[in-house]
Amino acid sequence: MSNRPWTARLGSSAAVTAAAAAVLALGACESGSDGPDKADGAARPPSVVAPGKPGEPARTLSPEEAARAAPDDSPNSADFGYAQMMIEHHEQALVMTSLVPDRAASARVKRLAARIAAAQQPEVDAMRGWLKNNGGEKRTGGPGHDHGAMPGMATEAQLEQLREADGGAFDELFLKLMITHHQGAVTMAADVLFEGNNVQVEEMANDVIAQQTAEIGRMREM
Repeated sequence: MSNRPWTARLGSSAAVTAAAAAVLALGACESGSDGPDKADGAARPPSVVAPGKPGEPARTLSPEEAARAAPDDSPNSADFGYAQMMIEHHEQALVMTSLVPDRAASARVKRLAARIAAAQQPEVDAMRGWLKNNGGEKRTGGPGHDHGAMPGMATEAQLEQLREADGGAFDELFLKLMITHHQGAVTMAADVLFEGNNVQVEEMANDVIAQQTAEIGRMREM
């Protein structure tokens, strides 16, 4: 489990990308300027410059040393649990948005629901793909992840109430339930940023936080 607060992890992917770009640029310069080693006729392997810690100089590493120094982002139980639970969480949101076209009165609510559905179905597909690629279909999220206690989930009674509502009453209940639902998703995403280890899951969680926080703001204004 990572002990870093999730806010400190937001820039990790960007830092890795920047370091990779620097490595590629250095390799291109060396291959273009030095050419083959005249002593043995073989091209010299490119070196890798690893930025030092604050106040420390950069280090030059061999490709093998750079590979060993690369951070391990193997998925842990928090990553698997997040993906499994968020699929179920998103699927409930899709059930709720599917009721909107026939029952809502507000055009703004209808447009919002369409945007939510258009965003969350691809996210479900992406998380299913991630689980398949990482063998997560046979994994569980660990003892600390209870799918029945996911934050923000509407109860069966609340969903039935939503199915029976119509017009303005439907709009009001839909917004109330969806705000709570989005708040739960943001909580889950923040938790995995703190507890998880995989870069792809981190990116998906950051997307959930950014998108659903913005949608909560819009719903509160309706």
